[in-house]
Formats: sequence, structure tokens, C-alpha cells
Amino acid sequence: MSIDIQAGIIAAVFLTLIFFLISVISGIQTVISGNKVKFFQLRQNQILRGWRLIVLGIFWVLIGIAVYFFGEPVAYRFITPSPTLPLTLTPSITPSISVTPTITLTPTITLTPAESYTPLPSQTPHMPMAVEAYFEGILTPPAEAAFSSLIFSNIGLDDNYNPIGPGIQFTNPVGHLYAVYSYAHMEDDIQWSALWYWEDELVRFESKPWKGGSGGYDYTDWDPSPELWLPGEYEVQIFLGTKFILSDFFTVVGDPPTPTITPTPTITFTPSPSFTPSPAPTDTPSNP
Repeated sequence: MSIDIQAGIIAAVFLTLIFFLISVISGIQTVISGNKVKFFQLRQNQILRGWRLIVLGIFWVLIGIAVYFFGEPVAYRFITPSPTLPLTLTPSITPSISVTPTITLTPTITLTPAESYTPLPSQTPHMPMAVEAYFEGILTPPAEAAFSSLIFSNIGLDDNYNPIGPGIQFTNPVGHLYAVYSYAHMEDDIQWSALWYWEDELVRFESKPWKGGSGGYDYTDWDPSPELWLPGEYEVQIFLGTKFILSDFFTVVGDPPTPTITPTPTITFTPSPSFTPSPAPTDTPSNP
């Protein structure tokens, strides 16, 4: 398929207009979202990236204007237009008789399955009543509160609350496990809860009024007896009040260590020989 030079110029101008819209819209959205970032360095980097996209959009406009006004003359300097041949009328032969089938077979029976499968809606995590009984703080969280995904580590945290050796699968003995997250736009005294599940069974929870300020890093952790780390899939859920915020999963493999029973020494007391006092002598009256 071939197109003439004028059509190619129009297509090029149209493409530059599309690139302009994409760059400007993306730049504006990046600047707006950058202003909402809590940390200064991340906010500055994102705003700078947005302005670069806006400048790129202006650059596409300048290219489009140049192509529109100067593209066709420049193209004709390098491409010699070919003469256009006059149109030649070609007689077309139309058949006078067409064979059309007169009977169309339509099936009269439609097979309908006797039973239809309707998928059940997925269950949304909810706050157990037993945990809700411990609530002391405010139950309505701020609408703009935001939490990151959980990052798991059983090695520990550095001075900046960054997990050391993060992972999603841990081999027994697991030891002390941390679930680290970042947060923003929080308010103190909001009821915060973390629920730890093993195979849909609640094995640990902590719930308290929030005292971590509006933004930063925090964690929930569990350090049970070694034999309590059963193999399988675990889920950690975060709630604000009774509102579910996020959850993440990790897996424990390998059998937990068998608890060692230390025998308790038994002290047996041997009674010492008992002393039985002899009866005191009685005075016998003498005969005068």
C-alpha cells in the first residue's frame, strides 16, 4: 500500500498531536501525584519527572508545527512526484441470474444445561468479635491514610526499620518474624490491629490505639515458642478500626523443632531417727 506525500504529512502531524497529549497528560498527573508524596526527596524527583514530560509535550507540538508548514516542500525536494494516470473506466459484468437457496434449515431444539455454575463472591477479611472487644481507640480512620505492602524478615531490622534479608518463605526454626510496612496520612489514637493467621486459624493478634504519627515505618512481629511455627501458609492482615486495609502472605516449610523436656530433679527427705523420752521416775514413799 502506498500513500502520497500530503497524506503522509497529515498522518505525521496527527501522530505528533497524540504524542503531545500523552506527554502533557502524563506530566500533569505525575506532578499532581508527586505533591502528595510524604518524603521530600521522592516528591522532588517525581515532580521533576512530571515537568520533563510536559516539556517533551511542548517539543512534540513544535515538531508538529514544523512538519505541517515545512514538511511537504522539503519532501518534494527529495522525492519527485510521479504523474497521475487518468482513470480508465472498466466495464463490469453483472450476472443477470443468481441462484438463491429457497430453504434454510434452522435448528428447532436448543440444548440448555440442566445446572449452571455461579461463582461465589470472595470473602473479605473481617475483624473478629474477640479482637474487637479489646478496642480502646477511635474506630473511623482518615480517608487518605495509606499503607504499603508488608515485607517479611526473620533476621531483623536495621536502624532505619528496613528488613534484613526479606523473603516470603522461611524454613524452620523460623524464630522472630517481622512484617514491616510504611504509612502516610495517619492520625494518633486510631485503633490499629494486626491479625496473624495460619491456614485460616487466628494464631496471634495485637490491637492498640495508634501512636506512630502521620508517616514513617512500623512493623508487627511474632516470636512464639519454636514448636508453634507449624508448616503452611500464613497471612497477616492490617485493620484500622474495623476497616480492612491490607494483607500479605508468607510460607513456613519444614517441621518445627520438638520441644526438649528437661527432667526436674526430685528431692527426697529422709527422716532422722526420732527420740522418745523415757518416763520420769516416780517417787516411792518410804516406810517410817
